[in-house]
Amino acid sequence: MTEHGAVHWNELNTRNVSKAKEFYKKTLGWSYDDMPMGGGMPGTYTIIKSGDKMVGGMFEMNGPMFEGIPENWFTYFAVDDIDKMLKKVKDAGASPSFEIRTAPRKAG
Repeated sequence: MTEHGAVHWNELNTRNVSKAKEFYKKTLGWSYDDMPMGGGMPGTYTIIKSGDKMVGGMFEMNGPMFEGIPENWFTYFAVDDIDKMLKKVKDAGASPSFEIRTAPRKAG
């Protein structure tokens, strides 16, 4: 399990997965494994690998839910207690822009 406060996962949200794959393969030597998106969402989810290690994911930003949202890297942080952390960040002035959810644990 990822240590509390550490980066758990990075995800590239892009409008051109093919171009992003090509760029990061050339610059960082990444390889990829594609799979169905899951969770009732259409499309493909791409696992990013550095050597044999999974280091992130990417997917294509399609549909109305992504209108007006720029392409971005989305970072997930590990926390020991999501409810306590949500209260803490709200008390510190944060305003979550969507419902907080837990992410699946990654293997390895």
